[in-house]
Amino acid sequence: MLRADLVDVWLIPTDQPEPVVRALYGLLDPAERARADGPDRRFGRRFTVAHGAVRLLAGARLGRDPARLAWHYGPHGKPGIDGLAVNHSASGALAAVALTEGRAVGVDVEEVRDVRVALRMTRRWFPPAEAESVAADPDPAGRFTVLWCRREACVKAYGGRLVQGFGLPLDGPSPLLLADPGTLGAGPCRIEDVPAPGRFRAAVAAVGADPCSVRARIWAPTNSPGLTGT
Repeated sequence: MLRADLVDVWLIPTDQPEPVVRALYGLLDPAERARADGPDRRFGRRFTVAHGAVRLLAGARLGRDPARLAWHYGPHGKPGIDGLAVNHSASGALAAVALTEGRAVGVDVEEVRDVRVALRMTRRWFPPAEAESVAADPDPAGRFTVLWCRREACVKAYGGRLVQGFGLPLDGPSPLLLADPGTLGAGPCRIEDVPAPGRFRAAVAAVGADPCSVRARIWAPTNSPGLTGT
């Protein structure tokens, strides 16, 4: 059973063998299958793995059949189910899901961008002090991606719009407490970087002042006993 002070984060490699994709496809609801069946086959396979794995993980936490989970969504598409806060993100061949209860949560994973794109976006969207910090970093693209993940995770935790997170001061060591989330909502937000493989970066955010523990793991079909047909 999840606790309000424990946030589980799973990183999901989405390039999986065909038997795994087929088994996960069987868990999706009609709307998810419609997206998975789109013209971009690689996107469809990765979408299937990400959303199927999310269903497996949420179903395991709730003790319910993952294929029968019915999601509800906030104004900007933030998902949840029966008191379980669930948020997920995907970039390239990696997805992430965060699960907890008793507090709102957001997660983001991003592949490190080209340094020129990173610096251009930093100058346009970040506070001046953060733009200077990114430009001076030995790995500016990596640092930009860390700060971008923190923004996305924070915005998603509140169910807001990305533009509301651009001006937030999110530089500094992880974990950090954002005392004032501005127009996103009331109360502080705890934000923590999540270790991610290779050229990926990730972060998770939980609304509320109470401390929380983040437990990060890599998902694989072999650690999903509810996955059949593989």
